[in-house]
Amino acid sequence: MKDTVIKLQYGTYCRKSTESEDRQVLSLDAQADKAEEIAKSLGAKIKSEHVFSEAKSAKVANHRPRFSDMLHAIERGEIQGIIVWHADRLSRNAMDAALLIDLMDRDKLREIVTPGQTFRNTPIDKFMLSLSCGQAKMENDKKGLDVKRGLEKKAKLGDVPNHAPVGYMNDKLAPRGSKKLLSDPERLPLVRKMWQKMLTGTYTVPQLLHEVNEVWGFKMPNGKKMSRNTLYYLFSNPVYYGMFEYPLKSGNWYRGNHEAVTTEEEFDQVQVILGRKGRPRPKTHVFDFVGMMRCGECGAAITAELKFKRPKNGKVHRYVYYHCTKRTKAQCSQGSIEETKLKEQIIAEIDKLEIPPEFHSFAMKWFREQNAKEVEERNALVQTQQKAYKMCLSKLDGLTDMRAAGEIGPEEYAEKKAKLLAEKKRLDSNYDNTTERVERWTNTADEMFAFIEQAKWKLEKGNLEVRRGILAALGSNLTIKNKILSVDTENCLFPVKKISNEVREIHKRFEPIDTKEKQRLFEQTCSQSPTLLRDLDSNQDFRVQSAA
Repeated sequence: MKDTVIKLQYGTYCRKSTESEDRQVLSLDAQADKAEEIAKSLGAKIKSEHVFSEAKSAKVANHRPRFSDMLHAIERGEIQGIIVWHADRLSRNAMDAALLIDLMDRDKLREIVTPGQTFRNTPIDKFMLSLSCGQAKMENDKKGLDVKRGLEKKAKLGDVPNHAPVGYMNDKLAPRGSKKLLSDPERLPLVRKMWQKMLTGTYTVPQLLHEVNEVWGFKMPNGKKMSRNTLYYLFSNPVYYGMFEYPLKSGNWYRGNHEAVTTEEEFDQVQVILGRKGRPRPKTHVFDFVGMMRCGECGAAITAELKFKRPKNGKVHRYVYYHCTKRTKAQCSQGSIEETKLKEQIIAEIDKLEIPPEFHSFAMKWFREQNAKEVEERNALVQTQQKAYKMCLSKLDGLTDMRAAGEIGPEEYAEKKAKLLAEKKRLDSNYDNTTERVERWTNTADEMFAFIEQAKWKLEKGNLEVRRGILAALGSNLTIKNKILSVDTENCLFPVKKISNEVREIHKRFEPIDTKEKQRLFEQTCSQSPTLLRDLDSNQDFRVQSAA
């Protein structure tokens, strides 16, 4: 057997990749020393032309020139054996592993020798070689998935996984996998100034580039001047207004944790100034009232679009227009209405809801009186619920004791425990609803009047949710026809419009209400109005049901 082995001609193969897959692998020199040691133990002399060594990844087939040279040497019959540190040095992909096994099948390759194992042309050895290479591929694929998963998680947390653009730098001191995009204190202020200069509309990119390089003396991290392509890329990268896409062209957009230098509106304005739409970016234009109104002519939904106008003075103006989607009727004749005009009509609707402060005082007293009537009923209900809750806890304790004593098995215990926990959760919810019901009534009344008093201010200063809530509270069946907003107040969130009409009529009889006696008479008249009491009560019932 030894004579047969000695007669074989061997070649050695060493490989080390700079990628993460091989960071724990021996250096090329260390692998070569080990191969030489094995060759001596076999009594084999390795010719210099049969020493194959390279620094390449084995993840992809047909990517390693020295590996290909080795295969050709085997095909020509120059060598019949390979000495290698480990089988995964030869292959981390299915194609290269198949080539090696094919050479064995054709008796071209007799042996693959490693420090711990020798693979010969036998079914079991070829299977083990295939398994070893397959395991290396699996580990490689798994690492790739882990890296991808880690980068996706990083993106969801708001950390940009891509290379830092101009004005930012990667955090090199942070632990692996948690590196963040940091502001470059030297360059980010200048990048912000670039955006401000471009927003004036008086610069072209070449003009600004000349000022950046020659007047400001701006230098890139590598010490070179900024290139024209880099400045164009800077003005088309959404990272600068706080958004990024990962992976690129995937359509998955995230809000970054890094410091933004401009706003989305300013970003859009620069795209208009540059005469292009810019790079694909998230459709984050969320218009205030889209999805809430329909066309009064054809019944289709009302949508909105953002437009920019650039007059001769160079200053870019932003406008939002609402119009029919025309999906129901392509020939719908309705035009568009500018957002400021729409808001003027919403404010006009709010003005119709004005209620004198004297009625606010009366209404709150009325609610508190109604609350007092509920106390006795509530207390009785709470006592009943507390009793049921204590009984449920007692059953849970008893069930635990029975399981500990071995009186019931694990399946029966789990089934009964699940039922009791569900019952406990239901009782918890009922108890909370009962104890909070009265408070909700009073809070709802306060919300109603605060809404009336602050609606106009919040329409301008509130966030998106607040602005949409104001329009929804005004009424239902919102339509636009001939640029006029129509609101159905019969089913509005608060019956404030009917209340306000009745209250103003009563208020006129006592104006001005400048004495306690007039306030008393005003409240007495309100308390005798069946319209007011019915609407107040319906408001209470509606809100309690919706909150339960």
